[in-house]
Amino acid sequence: MTATGWRFGGSEEGFRMGLRALVYRLYERRLEATLAPQAIPRHVGVMADGNRRWARSAGLADVSSGHQAGADKIFELLGWCQETGVEVVTLWLLSTDNLTREPAELEQLLRIIEDTVRELVAQGWHVKPVGALDLLPADTAQVLKDAAEVTAGHSGLLVNVAVGYGGRREIADAVRSLLQEHATKGTTIEELAEILDVEHIAEHLYTAGQPDPDLVIRTSGEQRLGGFLLWQSAHSEFYFCDAYWPAFRRVDFLRALRSYGERHRRFGA
Repeated sequence: MTATGWRFGGSEEGFRMGLRALVYRLYERRLEATLAPQAIPRHVGVMADGNRRWARSAGLADVSSGHQAGADKIFELLGWCQETGVEVVTLWLLSTDNLTREPAELEQLLRIIEDTVRELVAQGWHVKPVGALDLLPADTAQVLKDAAEVTAGHSGLLVNVAVGYGGRREIADAVRSLLQEHATKGTTIEELAEILDVEHIAEHLYTAGQPDPDLVIRTSGEQRLGGFLLWQSAHSEFYFCDAYWPAFRRVDFLRALRSYGERHRRFGA
């Protein structure tokens, strides 16, 4: 055994792992050096996809292990976002379609989401629920509401937690809210039709007042939106990564930022 081999863990395997880690660190630094501060997205949307497939590929019979690994990855991502200057992150954790999953799996997933949101609060992030809370169990909805209330005055990175979220549902809710607002003012349908524009609807979205996502990342190799931020992503850039969400690495995140920075954004076409 060489002295170098022992230094990296006392075995050839340890040597290879240490060498691989060193190469990745060097590659990360190289990627970071290519990122211009003015090319960093203000708002990043993340479709954290592939938890169940990651668990199966790892030989884990209980898919909740994948959901927990995915939840743990969130905190790594937020650290990376803070380091690079991202201001807003939207995490899609549970869609409206996911609410139809098997009750046992859904119950486990909801508990993991609740614990994750509590930890986001404990770590001092500014947390905002994004979704139809009325579709969620009362306990889960309350955890999300409490998180928003407790962290409302926090500065720094804003973390949108999309739970019970569907893009079509969001637009329908926005239109419904808009109609209710004008009904209380005595505005007729005809009068509203005369003045209605896209900004009126945008003001009633779950993310009202926030910048639209500049970059949307989806893991697991899937290349579709699936209803994520349908309205807000009209001019977003997209980055699709083959890695399952629990296996998403800092180098993958930096690659996404590099890809974003290299694009010439065309708003409207």
